[in-house]
Amino acid sequence: MNSDEIKLYLPKFLSSESERQLFEGLKDFPKNIDERLYTSALKESSIIFQGDGIKDMLVINLPNTSIKEAKSIVFSNTCDMAPNNIRNFPSQIVYAPIFNLQKYKQALIEKSSKSKKEISSHIKAIKEQKITQIFYLPKINDKIEDSIIFLDRVNNCSQEYLQSKELKQDRLFTLSDYGAYLFVFKLSIHFSRIKDNVDRIAGKV
Repeated sequence: MNSDEIKLYLPKFLSSESERQLFEGLKDFPKNIDERLYTSALKESSIIFQGDGIKDMLVINLPNTSIKEAKSIVFSNTCDMAPNNIRNFPSQIVYAPIFNLQKYKQALIEKSSKSKKEISSHIKAIKEQKITQIFYLPKINDKIEDSIIFLDRVNNCSQEYLQSKELKQDRLFTLSDYGAYLFVFKLSIHFSRIKDNVDRIAGKV
């Protein structure tokens, strides 16, 4: 995709400076997957944003029925979580746990049949956001180590539970325009790509 094509898909609500930064970030991808995925501009906000990292979210991994607390990233759209978005039904917040990348790598070394070279290539692909099922989060000092989200490890909880948390203490990070763009792009690829090689011709039910 060339520069002109990239500009066609930039969000239209950004300021000219934010648009420029996002454009430059996308042009440099994947060589710039670092702290530029995050922003500190919204750290005082009481709004929960799509892509926020939150501490101590309730996580379950069925069929195991035990519930644990874990650092997690929010999948739900920001507008859907807005307190003033009154619905006719209770709204749930969708999220997935955050996993330590080094621990994941070590588990592969210990349990996988892959060679160390193959595992290293896999980790490199993760860090370049080339694995459709995984979103990579670079390290934030005192917050998270290099981490990953498996996009198929989805959990949900009531909106009231998350809104009862102290966001200033419990929010680990908020994604920048660049980070949010990549995150939504990966979500779209994982959940919405059409090419499943299935001919769904109409017929009688």
